[in-house]
Amino acid sequence: MDTAAGQSLYPLHRSKTIHLVRHAQGFHNVEGDKNYEAYLSYDLLDASLTSLGWKQADNLREHVKRSGLSKRIELVIVSPLLRTMETAVGVFGGEASSDGINSTPLMNENVGDSGRLAISSLNSPPFIAVELCREHLGVHPCDKRRSINEYRNMFPAIDFSLIESDEDILWKPDIREKNEEVAARGLKFFEWLWTRKEKEIAVVTHSGFLFHTLSAFGNDCHPTVKNEICTHFANCELRSVVIIDKGKIGSDESSTNFPGKIPDGLDLPSDVADEKLSGNVIEK
Repeated sequence: MDTAAGQSLYPLHRSKTIHLVRHAQGFHNVEGDKNYEAYLSYDLLDASLTSLGWKQADNLREHVKRSGLSKRIELVIVSPLLRTMETAVGVFGGEASSDGINSTPLMNENVGDSGRLAISSLNSPPFIAVELCREHLGVHPCDKRRSINEYRNMFPAIDFSLIESDEDILWKPDIREKNEEVAARGLKFFEWLWTRKEKEIAVVTHSGFLFHTLSAFGNDCHPTVKNEICTHFANCELRSVVIIDKGKIGSDESSTNFPGKIPDGLDLPSDVADEKLSGNVIEK
């Protein structure tokens, strides 16, 4: 329920905490900053992280651990592109290892010619790849994904089961997805989040996807709040938001509510008794 003072009150079980992350610096970011035409180059197809990008991921990982966030996240959702999956496992995955620990690695050694050790899935939340949170589709080769079979060899512990096609059938070389189409896809993604039972979720995705999706939110907020929601993300920036199920999209019951009256007993409140005496309560 919204109040005139701009505050809102909703049942806790109709909310989720979402930690939104833009991927760390990729080679396409560097080349595109020098010359926008570079975004049209197939040399940047499914661009990986730069060495600086990996340092950004390492720094965010330290923040996530220091803040206690790493212990609360129940699920990591990631766009199925190399730069986002590298960022996701670098930030939220287990420890880097070369000693053959008996757990399926989230990332094998030297993926994307990164020179990085394999990253363990031990003590990490589950990871799932979702196409709905991909970057603008079409024209820019850096936003075209590889085959899922290739990715499975690179990221063995990421769950790709929700992706229907091995090859990228969504990306078109001559058609760039419109901004409003990205926003509509983003809203569909947020609706899909309500099908998940997890209450605290990290989403590792892209600048354009985040900007156009989040711009659809906050229109009933103070301009400062709207600005907090909608400004472009920096590389490897994390913002935490709470989403509310106003339309009863989700079906989860509260895990903390308690019905009371156990054992049963009389419990007529005094204010209701006063209303009954004044004749303002209609008996049913």
